[in-house]
Amino acid sequence: MTDLTPAINAAITLLAALLTAFLIPWLKRRTSAQDREELLRWVEIAVAAAEQIWGSAQGEEKKKAVADFLREKGFSFSEREIDSAIEAAVLQLHRELEAA
Repeated sequence: MTDLTPAINAAITLLAALLTAFLIPWLKRRTSAQDREELLRWVEIAVAAAEQIWGSAQGEEKKKAVADFLREKGFSFSEREIDSAIEAAVLQLHRELEAA
């Protein structure tokens, strides 16, 4: 069996760089600072809750639950914006878990 850890770490690093270079400036142009902060705060809460409930498996199910939660909270961001915010929060959570 092949160890995929280096490939996964490289993919996470690349994703983080792309999110930082493209997503954050794009979101800033499209929304107010308060809207962004509120969305990102709720995304972090929802991602942490999904991780606690479902553990490390069932990624698509967790992502759908987080997106549904955000829609219930009334966020009017596009599907792509919400997906990107979720991916950024998941990346941050994984980094925090690796550091601990």
